[in-house]
Amino acid sequence: MYKKSVLLMLILLTISMTLILVQCSKKGDMLSREVLFGNPDKASLKISPNHQMISYLAPVDDVLNVWVAPVDNPDAAVAVTNDTLRGIRIYFWAYNNEQIIYLQDLAGDENWQVHAVNVQTKEDKNLTPFEEILGPDNQPITLPNGKKLRPMAQIQEVSYKFPNKILIGLNNRNPQYHDIYQLNILTGEMELIQQNDRFIGFQTDDNYKVRYALEMTPDGGSEIFVPDDDGGWKSFDVIPMEDVLTTAPITFDKTGDVLYMIDSRDRNTAALISVNLKTGEKVLIFQDPRADLSDIMIHPIEKTIEAAACNYTRTEWKILDESIKPDLDYLKGVTDGDLNVTSRSLDDNVWTVAYVKDDGPVRYYLYDRTEQQVQFLFSNRKELEKLKLSKMHPVVIGSRDGLELVSYLTLPHWADPDGDARPEKALPMVLFVHGGPWARDAWGYNPYHQWLANRGYAVLSVNYRGSTGFGKEFINASNLEWAGKMHDDLIDAVNWSTEQAIAQKDKIAIMGGSYGGYATLVGLTFTPDVFACGVDIVGPSNLRTFLETIPPYWAPTINLFTTRVGDHRTEEGVKLLESRSPLNFVDKISKPLLIGQGANDPRVKQTESDQIVKAMQEKNIPVTYVLFSDEGHGFARPENRLAFNAVTDIFLSGFLGGRYEPIGDDFEGSSIAVPVGAENIPTLEKTLAD
Repeated sequence: MYKKSVLLMLILLTISMTLILVQCSKKGDMLSREVLFGNPDKASLKISPNHQMISYLAPVDDVLNVWVAPVDNPDAAVAVTNDTLRGIRIYFWAYNNEQIIYLQDLAGDENWQVHAVNVQTKEDKNLTPFEEILGPDNQPITLPNGKKLRPMAQIQEVSYKFPNKILIGLNNRNPQYHDIYQLNILTGEMELIQQNDRFIGFQTDDNYKVRYALEMTPDGGSEIFVPDDDGGWKSFDVIPMEDVLTTAPITFDKTGDVLYMIDSRDRNTAALISVNLKTGEKVLIFQDPRADLSDIMIHPIEKTIEAAACNYTRTEWKILDESIKPDLDYLKGVTDGDLNVTSRSLDDNVWTVAYVKDDGPVRYYLYDRTEQQVQFLFSNRKELEKLKLSKMHPVVIGSRDGLELVSYLTLPHWADPDGDARPEKALPMVLFVHGGPWARDAWGYNPYHQWLANRGYAVLSVNYRGSTGFGKEFINASNLEWAGKMHDDLIDAVNWSTEQAIAQKDKIAIMGGSYGGYATLVGLTFTPDVFACGVDIVGPSNLRTFLETIPPYWAPTINLFTTRVGDHRTEEGVKLLESRSPLNFVDKISKPLLIGQGANDPRVKQTESDQIVKAMQEKNIPVTYVLFSDEGHGFARPENRLAFNAVTDIFLSGFLGGRYEPIGDDFEGSSIAVPVGAENIPTLEKTLAD
């Protein structure tokens, strides 16, 4: 039988919809999901190395492709790629100024292939067209779902010294390790530079020389090796486990004799340092006691560090080379928002810059340094310029054990007319949890925050312990604390929101993807009385099976997971993992749950969602399960984003009381399937049938 609380909510759900729609007109325009989650108009602006052309991503027949235009005639842009399914998201200019390099996978499997397209002829070459990896028996390796394991290519180095060649990593020989190849982007010819049977990665330089190799140590730290004189390797440096996520080599100076690193050893936050490789001298270039180094500006040829940034609540730049001070001073006055230089010509005379705001689209400009003049080109979503959006407020919340949780709160604009980040009365709230967990939430335009705030909810995103950017102590406070203190941080943030009269205590949802999906499942099982409902997107339900099924190329880094999450290889570790796995506490679920999953997810396999759905069915606990056959770890195709968010819109409305946009034609072109629980959401069954 249904749990009584869930059954009562389902009975009242349809009735509440009519009341919600009546109230909508009082709160301004309903933001369309299409505007928020469809393809951007234009995005990812870049300048060619010779600054004669610009490029950007824009749709062709509703699929993102690369467009190119003369720098002096942006209106003459033409599409040079012809992707017809998933859309291109990762691309850059080749230094020969003739080709665009882009990466594409198959249905979200993350086994990237490298393509080169000629911007004049539009000839597109798949430079890594490998479709299978052979095992020890010389037969293709097959995945549990019956599909062949495909190789994954990755970009290792791109140097202006070799305009027609790049370095790539490729695991077509051994799925666990990427060999380094020099790849001719004109002919497709590959030359093996470094065979790899041991290392998690390499550091190369502009001369395409392998300088360092990195290997993970048994305790989850890493060791850096340099080539010896006999074809082997000798130790160069050791990075302790507690510093491994905040210490690493970045790049070299022009001479190749100075190494730039981020380094948190002997300090808490990751600083920028230089290491003279001839003398061993280390020089501190930049540090901030609040936050890690988050970005650098480096001259494209001279390789001098010109500026460094950190991000505590917002991005802050420090100028290190006075030669660019006039440029940054000028650019700061162009428009509101956080400035980001997205590309630079090889002579450094032309930059492309983007300004990120919290309540408007990203604005892209072309900047001529010689004239110190900008030209506005476009915003990424022009329709947003006409709409009233909500502000995102940085707030710092104290955890129960004294940590600072940098968080971001968005309120419906009509509920906070004075802009003090406090609504006139408490609101339903969505706790939106980021993935990773070794990632972070940041200030700026966030379509999920805008969508949910527009529906009438407060939206809170929390950088819980383990989030990156706030120093190694903050990261290491999360070790072996999945569903432990990491979840306590989320609960502390929820309690803060109710104490501040921001959130209604009985109308708080938890939602997120990847680790955020796991946190959702933890919320409904470990703290079932806190949340009114949950939305889990590609979240692991059992930490043991999650670790047992990681992608092969993650295997060399397995000690990172076992040290910080739990060791599935030991009896004690298995006990810990099982005690932190929501699958084992399904009977605690008493609130509605919506699950979204990509069938080709290489990180969190479909079985993670399948098994918790099955367990809930066996206990007669209602759940709605949405599955996409052509997606991986998240929903890349806009048709699928729109479809899942349409379902989520109605789901949240029913249990939090906010308004919603009807599904309409948002399933069109999507691979959406609802194998379980369509009947739990009004209109869903009918829309699927139609």
